[in-house]
Amino acid sequence: MKFGKSVCIINVGGTKYALPKDVIKDFPLRRVSRLHNCSSEREVLEVCDDYDRERNEFFFDRHSEAFGFIMLYVKYGKLRFVPQMCELSFYNEMVYWGLESWHLEFCCQRRLDDRMSDTYTHFPEEDHKAEDDFRSEEEPARRADSKWLERMRRTFEEPTSSVAAQILASVSMIFVIVSMVMLCASTLPDWKTAESNVVEEHRYSPDSSLHWSGIIEAVCIGWFTAECIIRFLVSRDKCEFVRRPLNVIDLLAITPYYISVAMTVLTGENSQLQRAGVTLRVLRMMRIFWVIKLARHFLGLQTLGLTLRRCYREMVMLLVFICVAMAIFSALAQLLEHGLDLEAGNEDYASIPAACWWVIISMTTVGYGDMYPITVPGRMLGGLCVVSGIVLLALPITFIYHSFVQCYHELKFRSARVTRSLSAEFIN
Repeated sequence: MKFGKSVCIINVGGTKYALPKDVIKDFPLRRVSRLHNCSSEREVLEVCDDYDRERNEFFFDRHSEAFGFIMLYVKYGKLRFVPQMCELSFYNEMVYWGLESWHLEFCCQRRLDDRMSDTYTHFPEEDHKAEDDFRSEEEPARRADSKWLERMRRTFEEPTSSVAAQILASVSMIFVIVSMVMLCASTLPDWKTAESNVVEEHRYSPDSSLHWSGIIEAVCIGWFTAECIIRFLVSRDKCEFVRRPLNVIDLLAITPYYISVAMTVLTGENSQLQRAGVTLRVLRMMRIFWVIKLARHFLGLQTLGLTLRRCYREMVMLLVFICVAMAIFSALAQLLEHGLDLEAGNEDYASIPAACWWVIISMTTVGYGDMYPITVPGRMLGGLCVVSGIVLLALPITFIYHSFVQCYHELKFRSARVTRSLSAEFIN
C-alpha cells in the first residue's frame, strides 16, 4: 500500500482485525490483497465501503461472523459453514472475499451442492464483477485471447457453455454412435458377405469404392478430423492440448483410417484386400476408442476418469493383492491337484500358470466352470481362495468408492455453476 500506516485495520461489521501492511500484499483473500495496489482513496473505496485515513481503517459492510470463519480458514486452512447460517448466504460472502467453493471442506461442498440444486440463485452482479476482476488480474493470459477465439474454444471444449455447444455436442455424439454401429455391424458374417459381393460386382467399375458403408465411414472421419483440427487451432496452449489423454485418443482413433487410405493409394490395391492384413485390422479396430469421446459429454464417464486418476495408488494396491494371492493359491492348487499324483492328477492344473487362471476366476467369484478342483484338499483350497478374494477385493474398493462419490459431487457442482453462469449471462 502506497499510503497509510504500517498496520491496517480491517473492520467487518464492527469486528476489527489488525494486519501488518506487508501481509496485505500476499493475503489469501483477494479483496483484501487488492488494497495493496490502491494508490488513492478513490481506489480504496472501490474495494471497501469506507476508509478512515487517520486510523488507516477499512470498513466492510459484510457479515462479521462469516468473515470470522473465513479468517479461521486463513489461519488454519479449513473452511466450514457458519452454524445456523444459510449456505447460500455464506457462499455469497465467500465470493465477495474472493474464495471459491473448492476451498470448503468436502462435507460443506456437498451441502452447498445440494442447496444449489434445490434453489436457483443468482448472486449479485457486483460480486460476479469483482470475481471476474480478480481472475483477470491472476490470469493475464486470458485477457490476451480474443472474444471470438474464446467463444469458439468454449463451444468445442465445454458442451454446457452455450446452446451452440450443446447442439455441437449432440451432433458429435450422433456421429460417434453411428460410427460404433457401423464398426460393430462390419464384423457380422452377413455384412462381410454382402460387402464382398458388392466389391466383386464392381471390381472394374470406377466407383467401386463408393459403397455406402465407406461413404458413412468417410463422413464420420471427416467430422472427427475437422472437430479435432478446430479444437487444436482455438486452444490456448497447443502443447497442453496435445498432452491431454482425450485428444491423444482422438488421434489414435482417426489415424488408422488415413493410414488405410494412404496404403490404398500407394499400393493401388483395394481396401477390402488390405483389411485382410493383421496390422490394418488392428488399426481399424482402434476406432473403438471413439466411445471414450463420450466422456466429453457425460458426467458419469468424467467421474470415472477422474476417480481412476486420483485412485491410482489404490488400484496398484489392489493389483498387488491379487498378484500375491494368485502366486500363493496357484502354487498350492497345482501341488494338490497335480503335483502329488503325476499320473492320475488333474491335467487342468498341470502348471502354475494354468492354475493362475483358476485363481483369478475364483477370487472374483466369476467361476466359468472350465476348470475346477476334484480332490478334497483342492476343493477346500478353492473355498479359501473365494473367501480371500472377497476380502482382499473389498478393502481397497472401499477407498475407490468414496473417491468416486467425491469426484461425482465435485463435477456435478462445477456443472451446476456453469449452468447458472450461462443462464445469468443469457438473461443479461
